[in-house]
Amino acid sequence: MSVFSRVLRSGEGKKVKALEAIVPDINALSDVTAALSDEALRAKTVEFRNRLDNGEDLDELLVEAFAVVREAAWRVIGQRHYDVQLMGGMALHLGWVAEMRTGEGKTLVSTLPAYLNGLAGRGVHLCTVNDYLASRDAEWMGQIHRWLGLSVGLVVPDERDRAAKRAAYGADITYGTNNELGFDYLRDNMAMSDDEKAQRGHAFCIVDEVDSILIDEARTPLIISGRLAEAAALYQRFASVVRGLNRELHYEVDEEKSIIAPTEDGVHAVEAALGVDNLYDQVSANLVHQLHAALKAKELYKRDRDYIVVDGEVRIVDEFTGRVLEGRRWSDGIHQAVEAKEGVSVREENQTLATITLQNYFRLYEKLSGMTGTAETEAAELAGIYGLQVVPIPTNRPLIRSDKSDLIFKSEAGKFAAVVDDIVERRDAGQPVLVGTVSVENSERLSRELEKRGVAHEVLNAKQHFREAEVVAQAGRPGAVTVATNMAGRGVDILLGGNPENLAEREARAGGFDTATPEGEAKIAELLVKYEPECSALGEEVRANGGLYVLGTERHESRRIDNQLRGRSGRQGDPGESRFYLSLEDELMRLFASDTMRGVMDRALPEDMPIESKMVTKAIERAQTTVEQKNAEARKNVLKYDEVMNEQRNVIYRRRDGLLADDDLREGVLVALGMVVDGAIEAFCASELPEEWDLDALRVELDSYWPLGATATDDGDLSQEIFWTAIVSARSTDQLYELLTANGMAAYKAREAELGIEAMREVERQVMLRIIDQRWREHLYEMDHLREGIHLRAMGQRDPATEWKREGFELFGQLDDLISRDFLRYVMRIRVTTTEEVTQPTEVIASGPEGPVTGAAAVAAAAGAPAQVEESRPATQATKVNSEWEKTPRNSPCPCGSGRKFKQCHGG
Repeated sequence: MSVFSRVLRSGEGKKVKALEAIVPDINALSDVTAALSDEALRAKTVEFRNRLDNGEDLDELLVEAFAVVREAAWRVIGQRHYDVQLMGGMALHLGWVAEMRTGEGKTLVSTLPAYLNGLAGRGVHLCTVNDYLASRDAEWMGQIHRWLGLSVGLVVPDERDRAAKRAAYGADITYGTNNELGFDYLRDNMAMSDDEKAQRGHAFCIVDEVDSILIDEARTPLIISGRLAEAAALYQRFASVVRGLNRELHYEVDEEKSIIAPTEDGVHAVEAALGVDNLYDQVSANLVHQLHAALKAKELYKRDRDYIVVDGEVRIVDEFTGRVLEGRRWSDGIHQAVEAKEGVSVREENQTLATITLQNYFRLYEKLSGMTGTAETEAAELAGIYGLQVVPIPTNRPLIRSDKSDLIFKSEAGKFAAVVDDIVERRDAGQPVLVGTVSVENSERLSRELEKRGVAHEVLNAKQHFREAEVVAQAGRPGAVTVATNMAGRGVDILLGGNPENLAEREARAGGFDTATPEGEAKIAELLVKYEPECSALGEEVRANGGLYVLGTERHESRRIDNQLRGRSGRQGDPGESRFYLSLEDELMRLFASDTMRGVMDRALPEDMPIESKMVTKAIERAQTTVEQKNAEARKNVLKYDEVMNEQRNVIYRRRDGLLADDDLREGVLVALGMVVDGAIEAFCASELPEEWDLDALRVELDSYWPLGATATDDGDLSQEIFWTAIVSARSTDQLYELLTANGMAAYKAREAELGIEAMREVERQVMLRIIDQRWREHLYEMDHLREGIHLRAMGQRDPATEWKREGFELFGQLDDLISRDFLRYVMRIRVTTTEEVTQPTEVIASGPEGPVTGAAAVAAAAGAPAQVEESRPATQATKVNSEWEKTPRNSPCPCGSGRKFKQCHGG
């Protein structure tokens, strides 16, 4: 019976006890594993794999495997898993979320389930929130796995060598960020051969900081995009126009819901400024989109809060971490509108080539688990969307941090004055202070105030994120003052007294040593002899002074983010304190404070006098709950709409995978042939009376697919003239269908004989892949536009979600029809003169985009819409135009038969 049978049968409240009951079994093996030689301990990996091959399962190996990893960790990095860490490892192996407090060693915990599941050889993905942590953990924790004989890979954003990516994913354990894992999945589904794919499946993923990735970033679609030709002048013109518009008179703003709507006066003012009669007519329809983007850029996107301007570029600031999101861009024209507002160079808009939300990406995994210090408030959402249970793991030592009551001030000025006074007092007492702010603007404002008082301090915000780990590592030294936006430095422990390893490494680098070389490592070891006792003594001094003091200058809209800030203090039983300073001018209070609350604060209180009121505290909690519910509903809404796209995406990607796995498309040609013939007959010869048939139109339609009548039978003994005589003589649509499909099959077999069967199969596969990709891109564009206006269905008493599903299904049906028609046309018409051209049909159809380039992304689409993360690709090349088509009027139907206008197809 599995060691976990009693755990899985346990009720919600007893799961921790059940996990705890298995710990003694692991501890009982400690002396046994400690007695093994290095070679014998490493040999356990081979033994475990042999036992798996002989029918044992991972659950049966867990106790022994965990004992082996614990001993290996002690020998390799000098750390030994605590009992509570063993419990966390079991929770992760079971596919749960382990809620472990800050400083409890979550990174070390991950080595246990990673090793155990890595034994199966199917791949374990360790997902982190940023590249620094992925790289750090792959090197640091990877030492343990490599020592035990498992392979370790690291997925990095700048790696464009698919062979290197493939090798990283081929490892037993692979470290990477959520964005890179998702982008690689999308790239794999744009591959033209199986060898170009990097990932090998989605067996098991452990998500570090699971709340940040699966909750905070859940509304973030990952997007690979290509540039569209879009005039920058239009964005600049609208930026100028909206500067002259007045709020309330020309447009209304709902900041709580992030909505902007132009008034009738505003529309007239814009029409006059642009010199157009009607902003909403067909010719000017795109102007409405431009107007909304410009207004949102003006009112909802604030400099030094949502973005910063560096070296003539607008760079997005992550609202959750305060970091610059390098290479990312807002989509839907918002980024271009902000660039125009700031007067910097405006880049082009992008067209979606492939997209998936993080919600649906992570649901691809057969088994998913995660760890974080704060998941309890999001437990229902994690269970509902991902099927993840949250299990609180006990702390190794009791938590003794003192969380003080909030202090509420009348104004921001009064609040910041009190904050500075508190910081100075704590610093003078030798207590380290970590100050949390919600924006770059506030961190710099506080920094200026501290400078006026002569307080030495470090600032961590989007502009200094590259120094993040180093600054946070020393934030626990006596009297240290660190000002950080939100959760800057998440994933890096603040050690009381300072981090000796960081100090030793810094001095070694300053002395000219390469810390990656044996000489550098030896120098670090030498310096640790000095720094370890120094930091230990300073740590005791800090503990005596009350430990780390965490001071929040504003409440975040999510209680979880506030708890994360508090959690930086009091690690591993250390003393600590936390307190939040608030004012009625704070964003959350301004939007949600009630009149009663304002009345309490307006009782002639001085600006620098705080109050501690249970009523106010409860009102703040209600406001946070309101925002959390709104955000949860938004994530649920995104998922509801994306389910339609997810089903369609799965169909397309399965179809591509089949093609890459050498699916025979001959049957597909026959099906497409029958569909095209049937459609043509229905369009031009539907009457039961042959004299009413439009055979000329029928000929023109079918001749665009294959040279109709050129090869009338398999033997070719029937001339085109005789074939057309037979067509004209047909008396029924069934007879017509038989003649036309037989002619099409004869033409197809002639092509097959001309190219050879093997070459024909390769041509079919390559042609179908490219057609699917091209039509899928166009379909995404159509779905984007459908999504933009679907909310208007509510005005007609129709449910937008239901209409989205219905209309999306109709568009997908049209997509399938277009793919089949394009495929038949290209396969029957393709001209191949050399072997090289046979295997590279890009000469006759629209080529796909070139390889992806580092860069462009979008993280929060238009206000009220989900955030988006994009990766840009160069603009796709245009299809080669038949010389006979060049004189086709741009608004006429394209001669290729696609049904689109020439300017939107081969004349684009």
